[in-house]
Amino acid sequence: MRKHRLLCLVSLSLATALSAQAAVFKDPQLQSVWEGGKAEELDKMAQARLRANPADTQAAAALALSALDAGDGARLDAAAKTMQQCVERQPRDAICHFALGRVLGAQAMGASMFKAMSLAGKVKEAFSKAFELEPGSFEMRSALQQFYLMAPGMAGGSVSKAKELAQDLRDMPEHAKLMRARVAQHEDNYAEAERELASLKPGKDLGLQTEWREAWAGQGYQYLRDKQYAKAKAWFEQLQREQPQYAAAGYGLGRVATETGQLDEAIRQFERARGLEGAEALPLDHRLGVAWQMKGDKAQAKALLERFVANKKANPRNLEDAKKRLAELG
Repeated sequence: MRKHRLLCLVSLSLATALSAQAAVFKDPQLQSVWEGGKAEELDKMAQARLRANPADTQAAAALALSALDAGDGARLDAAAKTMQQCVERQPRDAICHFALGRVLGAQAMGASMFKAMSLAGKVKEAFSKAFELEPGSFEMRSALQQFYLMAPGMAGGSVSKAKELAQDLRDMPEHAKLMRARVAQHEDNYAEAERELASLKPGKDLGLQTEWREAWAGQGYQYLRDKQYAKAKAWFEQLQREQPQYAAAGYGLGRVATETGQLDEAIRQFERARGLEGAEALPLDHRLGVAWQMKGDKAQAKALLERFVANKKANPRNLEDAKKRLAELG
């Protein structure tokens, strides 16, 4: 659990977007593709640009960030090496440090606890430097704050520093609400987190919209974890009403329905979520397999769980449970 909290920020999918006010890429074409969460397109665009100009720093960072969505260890290794070289060649370019932090964190997600802890300092250093170089970028600030909240103290975590980052946003009041909400969630101050998230108006800022939705869904998962099923259901239902295109809302409702024994509703919600935004990052086959197993349909359950296990992007925690269930099913 601690390892997951330490590193989940750097395994965020490419759907995490930014507005032009806080763009990751200086190149508007790369930024547009990044904002759209189009990993394959970003990869192709980056490779084409690098063939034309191997010294294109923006393209190198784009290629590295596109690797986060691939679930390929070899690609991550290559991306880490490339971004380390980028940092050495362009030490004043924030995107090199930012991309390095994201890639190192993704590597650590699949590593042992010892390896993950050894990488934590490098992740912090990368995000800290990126923010130092681009203090006006909300993405750089956001990544650093999440690190401070998720990492244990021995690895550089600091709630007080996370709070400082949330307070120093006078010109970005809605972004400040999101960051205060994260601190409240970390401290299990649900009432405060609810107030901040409910009052937040992301407007047309795509990056803020995405991070707000993730924080809202995260609050629902906290209620689910605490077995406050009625509260979790209401929370996810509101997200589904306001963001009907967002897969996490239906996924959360499916989780609630599973926990409360409403298996047909769980299956309906999980299947509905399949074609929505962000579905590829959710363990839908695993959860559907569980629901069908609970209904007593072994064939359906086995087929879904086998497909999940074959997915290279499968979350290690869900993967362990899926393999256990397959062994039970024979």
